[in-house]
Amino acid sequence: MEAVTPTRDQIHAAPKVLLHDHLDGGLRPQSVIDLADEFGYTELPTTDPDELARWMKRGADRKDLVLYLETFAHTVGVMQTPEALHRVARECAEDLAADGVVYAEVRFAPELHTEQGLDMDAVVEAVTAGFAAGSAGTPLTIRTLISAMRHLDRSLEVAQLAVRWRDRGVVGFDIAGPEKGFPPDDHMLAFQYSQRENFHFTIHAGEAYGPPSIWKALQWCSAERLGHGVRIMDDITVHPDGQTELGRLAHYIRDRRIPLEVCPSSNLHTGVVDDLADHPIRLFKDLKFRVTLNTDNRLMSDISMSGEMQNMVDVFGWDLLDLQWVTVNAMKSAFLPFDERLELINGVIKPTYAEMLRSS
Repeated sequence: MEAVTPTRDQIHAAPKVLLHDHLDGGLRPQSVIDLADEFGYTELPTTDPDELARWMKRGADRKDLVLYLETFAHTVGVMQTPEALHRVARECAEDLAADGVVYAEVRFAPELHTEQGLDMDAVVEAVTAGFAAGSAGTPLTIRTLISAMRHLDRSLEVAQLAVRWRDRGVVGFDIAGPEKGFPPDDHMLAFQYSQRENFHFTIHAGEAYGPPSIWKALQWCSAERLGHGVRIMDDITVHPDGQTELGRLAHYIRDRRIPLEVCPSSNLHTGVVDDLADHPIRLFKDLKFRVTLNTDNRLMSDISMSGEMQNMVDVFGWDLLDLQWVTVNAMKSAFLPFDERLELINGVIKPTYAEMLRSS
């Protein structure tokens, strides 16, 4: 089939699947300001929404994951009540639906939202209710991933929380936070518990730290997906003649079809690459890894799924079939039950892309 370069309107209208997006990284700037005023949070650097959006992006774009994470103090700071959590979650779902996302797994760490006395179940209750309200009447199916913070010590408790909510919107467990110095196998009890409960989990690995982190996430902790996983590029050699040679870990990931939750704009801002054109997503795609495309933190990186897709078209020359490929990859890799995944692939994603191809 002839390659068709999508228009901006087609990219916006295309059905999208998002597997790696942080709730506290995607607030509307005005909502941060409103919530700070409503609940007495006084630490914001500015109360002008445009200035705050620019400040967040400047703060995040410091080429270092630990520095990048510092910007979250302000978003988490205003997400400490049921009302605030419900609003943020509702608006998240509304924004994703407006961007053409038909399935999303949005993650957050309940333990970060207990500073004013909420227990973690109340946090999850507020967020899942907000997601339901924001997605009602839209084509969006939205589910939740519950994250534990890898530099803290509550991961087993958080995994148990996720399993308690498994039939009420929560589909998986995760660990997040600073990667270097906090290896995933520190949380083995949480992952073993999840396995015993037949529960899905993904692990942030291979973002700020290299193949050893990925290896531990897979071979010690049995991760089903890799949050980022981009540093597997360190186990792939590209020779001067263009031939590629995969190391044993890279071979394993490709052979097993382990999904990579790739977040190009975020990787640029945390210093994984110096320029988007240098991002290994092109290499991963050419080598036919199970690549998925994600936003990570929409506020901090000033990005949407449409924006990430547009970048792939502009920088790497992706066409409509490429966008369909990465979308189907993500839907195949979702933690939604198999029959529901097939329904979205065969009933929504492929027919919509087929119509766009016919009309192009």
